[in-house]
Amino acid sequence: MTTERTSEGLRYGWTTGACATAATTAAYTALLTGEFPDPVEVPLPKGKRPSFALATENLNDDGASAGVVKDAGDDPDVTHGALIVSTVRAGEPGSGVTFRAGHGVGTITRPGLPLPIGEPAINPIPRQMMTEAVERVARTHGGSSDVAVEISIPGGEEMARHTWNPRLGIVGGLSVLGTTGVVVPYSCSAWIDSIRRGVDVARAMGHQHVAAAVGSTSERVVQQMYNLPDSALLDMGDFAGAVLKYLRRHPVARLTIAGGFAKMSKLAAGFLDLHSKRSQVDFGLLARMAADAGHPELAGRIVEANTAIHALEMAQDTGLDLGAMVAERARQAADDVLRGAPVSTDVVVVNRSGTIVGRS
Repeated sequence: MTTERTSEGLRYGWTTGACATAATTAAYTALLTGEFPDPVEVPLPKGKRPSFALATENLNDDGASAGVVKDAGDDPDVTHGALIVSTVRAGEPGSGVTFRAGHGVGTITRPGLPLPIGEPAINPIPRQMMTEAVERVARTHGGSSDVAVEISIPGGEEMARHTWNPRLGIVGGLSVLGTTGVVVPYSCSAWIDSIRRGVDVARAMGHQHVAAAVGSTSERVVQQMYNLPDSALLDMGDFAGAVLKYLRRHPVARLTIAGGFAKMSKLAAGFLDLHSKRSQVDFGLLARMAADAGHPELAGRIVEANTAIHALEMAQDTGLDLGAMVAERARQAADDVLRGAPVSTDVVVVNRSGTIVGRS
């Protein structure tokens, strides 16, 4: 059970990889001894040693399987409550630990990911954790480390439709993820990791132009504008900084950033996290733009605007192209983060209906 909490009182959780490691430990122990340990303790990379209760267990002539229900703590994780099942069977002599994708676990179909095409979408750190678990069990109970580990997640194929896996070229289900074994509530580490993998895939496929959009409306607009394939689209969401910092180290020739007026005005103000809880629209900045453009009366009204869209509408009524001004300033802010990396940027600002209200 997850009991540790953040300073805000939110519960930490356990990654899919940690749950798979616990299930693998239990399954291989049962294969060698005939008994399932329950609960099963797992050492994690940073020293924690949580215990996991088993939700399912099965032992037969073919192998042993054990299942753990994932507890993501207070993080809004799509896999919270999912059953993670590991089935362990004897492998070929000298094979070491090999991995297979069971039902609900995806397979790699595109280059650029940290695993070769055709491999199960079980990331390197979870593979390492499970390999070390197999080796510990083998040492304790006198078994071999030549085993096949198959990870299944019932319902995983449907859950994966709500992740970025299809766009990254991971088909058939979810990925088994985790670098520390611990899910930090609202750290959004999985989202940021998906942004990075999206860049990696785009580069590996030779794309010279990628688009990072705040949401589905702005993404649809830029995809149609530039006829971009899905593999060139980055699910930026609110994490403009994650996109720009990763592209600074792993550049692509051209980047289009797209989003609504409010979000792009935050980027124009220098905010790199565009979420409403972590940044606010700077109406003073919008007012200064209007004043600098020769509209002091409009500037006074913008300061009192109810919303960013209200400020935009007032500017449009006055004939001031505030959307283009925000786009230009957002592009400059993006270039500041890129720090001279060989990435050409442009910004597209849209309204809620998908109409372009500013470009730079």
